[in-house]
Amino acid sequence: MKSIVCRFTYPTVLAVAVMFLALMFLVSPSPSSAASPGPGAATAGRVSKVDRVEQRIKELHTKLKITSAQEAQWNNVTQVMRENAKTMEELIKARIDKAGTMTAVDDLKSYAAIAEAHADGIKKFIPIFEPLYAGMSDTQKKAADKLFHHQDRTKTKAKAKAKGK
Repeated sequence: MKSIVCRFTYPTVLAVAVMFLALMFLVSPSPSSAASPGPGAATAGRVSKVDRVEQRIKELHTKLKITSAQEAQWNNVTQVMRENAKTMEELIKARIDKAGTMTAVDDLKSYAAIAEAHADGIKKFIPIFEPLYAGMSDTQKKAADKLFHHQDRTKTKAKAKAKGK
């Protein structure tokens, strides 16, 4: 029996896998890229993070049926959402602007900065959202639970299409 010798070392395979994942992240369309670009779009054919957040704020306000008594807490929530969007937009713009000159290491560091900003933004959002959520009616809480439930929407859409056939 002949043994097969693998010429690839673990670090080489890992580096190739990381590069592949980074490439997939860069070329995959964002879920809202299909939306028509609004004023202030960051790049041609795409709606900016800030514009998407403004749309999301309006959507949430309507679907959560925010009352006048909840407006002060709601305004705190929207302020954090806007700050987070601005931070993300700046990091993404910097990444796009430097894309042609970044090394693989620079690219990974840029991606890490975006991922870290996203995590930090969620950490800022939770303590501001909690008091609003705590004061919501049961109906509002059910709506919030549904709106904030993050499942793999791609798989859900694919399953829905498959059932329709």
